[in-house]
Amino acid sequence: MYQIVPGGQGDQNTSERITGSPLKKKLGRDGRPLVVAGVLGCVLVLAAIVSWCYYTASLRQAQLLKTELLNLNKDGFAIRNQAGSIIFSMAFKSGTLDLDSCSKQGSVLSCSRSDSGNLNFFVQTVGFKDTVMCYRVRWEELEHERSVEHAMAYNDSHWYGGAESATQHWPISIQGEEEPLPFITSDIYNNRNAFGGILERYWLSSNATAIKINDSVPFHLGWSEKDRTLRFQARYEDSPYRPPKGQRALPELSYRVCVGSDVTSIHKYMVRRYFPKPIQVPASDVFQHPVWSTWALYKTAVTQEKLLQYASNITRHGFTCSHLELDDRYTADYGEFDFDPQKFPNASGMFERLAASGFQVSLWTHPFVNYDSINFAVGVERGYFVREPSGELPALVKWWNGIGGILDFTNPDARDWYAAQLHTLKSRYGVTSFKFDAGETSYLPRQFSTLGPLTDPSVFTRRYTEMALPFHQRAELRVGYQSQNISCFFRIIDRDSVWGYELGLKSIIPTVLTIGILGYQFVLPDMIGGNAYPNRTTGDGHGLPDRELYIRWLELSAFMPAMQFSIPPWAYDDEVVEIARKFTEFHKNLVAPRVLELAGEVLNTGDPIIRPLWWIANDDEAAYKIDSQFLIGDDLMVAPVLEPGKQERDIYLPAGRWKSRKGEYFDKGPMYLTDYPVDLDEIAYFTWVH
Repeated sequence: MYQIVPGGQGDQNTSERITGSPLKKKLGRDGRPLVVAGVLGCVLVLAAIVSWCYYTASLRQAQLLKTELLNLNKDGFAIRNQAGSIIFSMAFKSGTLDLDSCSKQGSVLSCSRSDSGNLNFFVQTVGFKDTVMCYRVRWEELEHERSVEHAMAYNDSHWYGGAESATQHWPISIQGEEEPLPFITSDIYNNRNAFGGILERYWLSSNATAIKINDSVPFHLGWSEKDRTLRFQARYEDSPYRPPKGQRALPELSYRVCVGSDVTSIHKYMVRRYFPKPIQVPASDVFQHPVWSTWALYKTAVTQEKLLQYASNITRHGFTCSHLELDDRYTADYGEFDFDPQKFPNASGMFERLAASGFQVSLWTHPFVNYDSINFAVGVERGYFVREPSGELPALVKWWNGIGGILDFTNPDARDWYAAQLHTLKSRYGVTSFKFDAGETSYLPRQFSTLGPLTDPSVFTRRYTEMALPFHQRAELRVGYQSQNISCFFRIIDRDSVWGYELGLKSIIPTVLTIGILGYQFVLPDMIGGNAYPNRTTGDGHGLPDRELYIRWLELSAFMPAMQFSIPPWAYDDEVVEIARKFTEFHKNLVAPRVLELAGEVLNTGDPIIRPLWWIANDDEAAYKIDSQFLIGDDLMVAPVLEPGKQERDIYLPAGRWKSRKGEYFDKGPMYLTDYPVDLDEIAYFTWVH
């Protein structure tokens, strides 16, 4: 060791240097701050280096967790628009990602671990198309059979789609807290809290985003009003979904999110890419002339005499008819395919008389065979029914008309047998088509087996809708799941004869708009005035719906793709008959030609015939919330009266030049017309003037 001594005082002895020299005292007094400063400087430099390392690592991590306009973190991800605003966000509710396990390769950002174990997670940018960006997202558990849940935030936007429901709102209104339930087709008339018979795993936002859940997901849907989220969950436990045969029940939640420039263009993109399209347009007669059903008028008490009298009254009162619909019940037992000889003693003669009078007839049918039917033994012996889990015995199911078996439409032999019965009716009597009732998975047993395994129970609904294909020209279905290419009419579920949003008059527009967004365009609203069920009817107490309700229902139906009567106008008075004649003629001459033109376009585009106002006004916040007006195409806007005791209503006109039915012009929009007069025998509609 050596010591530098300032001033060159080399002759000092060792004891002086060690013990008490003036130099030592000076160093002790003045050098200590220099040492501290040096140490502090080193610490600061080291801290700066460490901070820089952390900063550059953070930059690398931030860059790693970003793909195009999507940013990922351990708790979820967010998608921004070109202006930098968050327009879509998803939170991971069942686990968090281990970000150290994440990597990025090209357009794929992937992670291999969560806080609970190994998984397969990735986000992949899958496409540009004009202004559209799409992302594939997948969270697949590799170790645990627990559920996977992601929560989609509303982000101050309006959402549409999903499913038909008993209380239908437009846009979707989430109320309360609901744990995720199996997203499968159900009869919402009997269970008003369930998802409806027409549903798709598709939602659309006013923020120009759309989400489509993959078919492979054991999908459950819940929601939270408090958090303003939709809860998307994948699980097999306590669920009707089953993993593919031979595979462990490890859930997977996968979906596509697409972002566009506006809500209309992104929806068009999604429909063209992911939805099947109808192959043909149904018979033009059904668009032009009303369907006349026996159900609401006669219920199960219909007879040959009543049907003939009904047809005679239609003609006598000056109405046209696309076809007569003979509803429940014309057979002796449920599950048979011929006429009850007590109620229809000469069915062949009846059909001949009806044909001579220009009437075509369709028949009600369903997938059930009751245990007291002669065909029940046939179905058991030949294995035509859905079975209990072991597959040894047919499963008995309860439906609204009794107990029996339900045909297994995954079984080609059962399909062929059922189709043969329908074709026999068609050839023997000249039946024109069929009203296919039921078909919801809620009528399957909780535990069941089918010849063709169903990982998703709603595929049963799809198989049932396929039975309508040979009769599509005038066929009618009330269920749909991936069934947009079944080229027939889809009827919304039975309506009560009431004014409100719960299966009432106000629910019709939101329901038609919803199933239109889901890709079902050939819509048959329920019977004018509703079904007149006891205790579910606003009326005079004698079974008829309220007269004013009936008239307003009639006026709305005249602007739908098809009209359906059951309770006849002459059940009221001459004025109602005259109003009904006026609007059926109006439907034939003004509405049907435009609807048929749009129906032809549906085959290529899948675009709705009945459209929301935002279809032409997607930068108009007010248009996103209008649920009592609609468009036919882009240029005919309809504003029916849906409130009792009203002969006026407020009407919203989007920007553009509009001409009212009275010849008034409005071109300073967007605007509200407050208390616009609409008499009882009128409906307000406007055409867009080019």
